[in-house]
Amino acid sequence: MTPLASIPPGTRVRIVSIEGGAGRMRRLMEMGLTPGTEVVLLSSFPGPVVVEVRGVRIAIGRGMASSIMVE
Repeated sequence: MTPLASIPPGTRVRIVSIEGGAGRMRRLMEMGLTPGTEVVLLSSFPGPVVVEVRGVRIAIGRGMASSIMVE
């Protein structure tokens, strides 16, 4: 497993798990970032990480993206 923030842009991955407390998990789940979901990393420049999930682009902080484990 690799943190979402560490993969190269343009890569399609599947969320395996989310590390962190209940609040972080709830927030990510509200955005549709749940285990089993496929996402495409669109950009990972300094600053927010932008992903596409179910046809919607979402920007999340790098710290939060580092807690999302993907394969």
